[in-house]
Amino acid sequence: MPLDPLAKRFLAMTAAASPRDRSRPSPEARRQALAKLMQFARADVTAVTGIDGVLPGPGGGIPYRLYAPADAANEPLPGFVFFHGGGMVAGSIETHDRIAAALAQTTGCRLVSVDYRLAPEHKFPAAIEDAIAATQWVSAEAASLGIDAARLVVGGDSAGATVAAVVCQESLRNAGPAIAAQCLICPVLDFEDTPPSRQAFAEAHMLDQVTLDADLADYLHGDADLADPRISPLRATKFTGLPTAIIHTAEFDPMRDEGNAYAHKLLAAGVAVDHVCHEGMIHNFHAIGAVLPQGRLVLHQIGEQVRRAIGG
Repeated sequence: MPLDPLAKRFLAMTAAASPRDRSRPSPEARRQALAKLMQFARADVTAVTGIDGVLPGPGGGIPYRLYAPADAANEPLPGFVFFHGGGMVAGSIETHDRIAAALAQTTGCRLVSVDYRLAPEHKFPAAIEDAIAATQWVSAEAASLGIDAARLVVGGDSAGATVAAVVCQESLRNAGPAIAAQCLICPVLDFEDTPPSRQAFAEAHMLDQVTLDADLADYLHGDADLADPRISPLRATKFTGLPTAIIHTAEFDPMRDEGNAYAHKLLAAGVAVDHVCHEGMIHNFHAIGAVLPQGRLVLHQIGEQVRRAIGG
């Protein structure tokens, strides 16, 4: 299928506003760019309550925002630990507020959006350590959060999906905490290889190779092993026993092939997978619902998938 006409127009507008000579963006420029992009987030949801807090982490307190659906009852609800995207360099609970709120409502979960530490101030594995600590804390404190610990979902978008995938693998390796499902939206899963989609869409398709290289350089130490599953979850050697997976990829996303490959590896390992590759769509399409109707629709689709996966 060709590139969606609305997506094509949005990419053209973005390109027109960008400098012709694409040099490596600084972390601050990256953060500003993502904040501007997320202004296009739109979610057709009613009021969702959000309460801010701080949970204990290995490097100090980790801010979080707890969302509850507008019609939430007093009894425990399924939980959703959410990690925002941004290449491990950008993003926050603020940039992803509308996306997190929408997922809380559509999934019927109490959703905990985690403000993990970012690079280059905090390099690998700080974000992973925070994510693991946050998931363990939510599981342990489920009752006080109004969450049913037996129905816990871990998910994220883009680099946040990387984090979510690693958390699930680490949970399997360490026999807990129990995770019922993982939700990976446009996941970044492999830096060891350069599949065809990374080559085909290396420029002018929302997330370009220049930005990817900059984020990786800011995130990793110079001697990092790109095949480390905590960096490239696709390179893990054990997939059997991982939680049910909900995976959304996009046809014109540089990350398409690795997301599709992850779905196939999980299926081959006997993991239940609900995978959709969205025709005509680009990276982060779910977060620009003000421009792309499909961006709004997919959040409702994810809600239905999560409800099926956890039986709620």
